[in-house]
Amino acid sequence: MKNLDQLLAEKLLKISAIKLQPSIPFVWASGWNSPIYTDNRQTLSYPDVRNFIKVELSRLIAENYPEAEVIAGVATGAIAQGALVADTLSLPFVYIRSTPKDHGLENLIEGNIKPGQKVVIVEDLVSTGKSSLKAAQAVRDAGAEVIGMVAIFTYEFPQAAEAFKKAGIELLTISNYSAMVDAAVKANYIKASDVETLKQWREDPANWVPNQGPLAP
Repeated sequence: MKNLDQLLAEKLLKISAIKLQPSIPFVWASGWNSPIYTDNRQTLSYPDVRNFIKVELSRLIAENYPEAEVIAGVATGAIAQGALVADTLSLPFVYIRSTPKDHGLENLIEGNIKPGQKVVIVEDLVSTGKSSLKAAQAVRDAGAEVIGMVAIFTYEFPQAAEAFKKAGIELLTISNYSAMVDAAVKANYIKASDVETLKQWREDPANWVPNQGPLAP
């Protein structure tokens, strides 16, 4: 029987929400070379995958954070999934902008959140953790309590694990990089010889230098 993390990884690979190109790497907006590009917004176009993610994120929250009072999605990738999860759990929903709105009330958090409320943040993807933890800090600045964060997928970067630990925030994900690599080999998306390359990238993505690849969208 397949583990949950491998099962979702297979689904993400099948719909090309995760693309692997170890020999012709992508270039991220940050300038990092990468053998992987992930766009979990693609899952919204596939009802079976979308529902699978909604159910499993909701289960993570119900089992680990039953005291949650508000669900917060991180803009823009996790707004839709966060709203679906909040609806499933019958909880209020807000979303967190990357920057304050440039007009009106100049809100950073859209929706009604009150000081003291217990909030679970929903993310679609965690890489270095910077944007995720910035969103968490916005919730804390509003006077609410971040009791945890759940995400569809994490690259499992060591620096991200350290950043979450330092911030005192628990991160739970449905799937992860290690499970994805295993699933990709079994499904013949990559060769077994590519595994070491993928491992080296994850351990030090900022300094990984392959041949120049196409610019990721």
